[in-house]
Amino acid sequence: MRTGGKGTGGKGAGAPPRGNGPKRGGRPPASGAPKGKRPSHDARRSARARPRPAEDEVVRTEPTRDPKPHHPAPRAAGPRKPATRKPPITDAPTRAEVKAVTAEVLATGVQQLVVTPDENEMRIDRFLEARFPQLSFSHIQRIVRKGELRVNGKRADSKDRLEAGQTVRIPPLKLEQAAERPRSAKADNDTIGFLRSITLYEDDDVIVLNKPAGLAVQGGSGTTRHVDGMLDALTGKDGQKPRLVHRLDKDTAGCLVIAKSRFAAATLAKTFRSRSARKVYWALVAGVPRVRQGRISTYLAREEAYDGDQRMAIAEHGGEGAMHAVTYYAVVETAAQKLGWLSLKPVTGRTHQLRAHAAHIGHPIVGDPKYFNIQNWELPGGIQNKLHLLARRIVLPHPRGKGTIDVSAPLPPHMRQSWNLLGFEDAPYDPIVDAPDE
Repeated sequence: MRTGGKGTGGKGAGAPPRGNGPKRGGRPPASGAPKGKRPSHDARRSARARPRPAEDEVVRTEPTRDPKPHHPAPRAAGPRKPATRKPPITDAPTRAEVKAVTAEVLATGVQQLVVTPDENEMRIDRFLEARFPQLSFSHIQRIVRKGELRVNGKRADSKDRLEAGQTVRIPPLKLEQAAERPRSAKADNDTIGFLRSITLYEDDDVIVLNKPAGLAVQGGSGTTRHVDGMLDALTGKDGQKPRLVHRLDKDTAGCLVIAKSRFAAATLAKTFRSRSARKVYWALVAGVPRVRQGRISTYLAREEAYDGDQRMAIAEHGGEGAMHAVTYYAVVETAAQKLGWLSLKPVTGRTHQLRAHAAHIGHPIVGDPKYFNIQNWELPGGIQNKLHLLARRIVLPHPRGKGTIDVSAPLPPHMRQSWNLLGFEDAPYDPIVDAPDE
């Protein structure tokens, strides 16, 4: 029920004047209207009919009243995520720069190194050699033997294989900075020329060298000239140095496989480890085995020789350091039952395996300073007292699946001299080829 009557300028007693502002909930006065006076009906209708300006003619003005404050949605509890920024595009550091930085960090304390995909299945000692070329072989063996190096927190052996993503704990190392010796372009060219002269096979991934007898594969005490050092001269512009994937004794001649990239090295290492590579050796031995074709299966372990040199000896199964070794052999030719030409096929790849096995069956290899054990045996005239052992042939699948690599090496000069003297001719058929690959 309404109370009060109409009065001048208002609807009822106490009503505010109409010109003091809009009603609660009403529209604000149109822009430009006289203050205190509401525009007429005709003015409001003409304003609604006025056309809107074009987009590029719109003039934005400040609102007639303060907008409501913006209240963002509450943030979820937890630590604030750091803003992600795309890293600047820069050239990747060279291997030399990475090694220098790593060496500097390691000199100050322990570091945790993560194995990269390129280093997957590398042996621990090879991993350390690649990361820290300043470390000597004896230093690497010492820190591993003492348990100072850990892989994912556990002790490891130097021959254990690493997996991508594993963490390797490296103890503080005192790395001596090797004196920078300027590389001689002439020396590099001479080295490259020598390596080319002994190359039996090469493509974009693999090199097979005909290693001469007397040339070491790797450095050691008092050894400064070796194949591994020569490969520095073949380092590409990308810093990739060719890598050894297997070894030959210093006095053994013949096929030596080299990988030209880390990918090829990892793939070929798997090939040798899975025994998918077939190797054939030729040897001249004292006497002739009674069984023309046979299988030698023993356990071998290292022993310290009286002169301080290392050699392998026949060991008992389960003995300390004993490793199973299997070799197939076949007699190719004989010389008056005094000398025999053997073709040998190692199934396993133990140190000095063929030399120790030949001595084990009573027919040591001629010229072997470590394992020739026949008393009062006289070397036939005209035959040089050098190790008569040749890595004759290597057959293995190509690391990129491009068929099969099958390479044979010729007899080295001292063995060629012996073959000519004894009337041996290179056999068109090698009986060891049909031996099992178990």
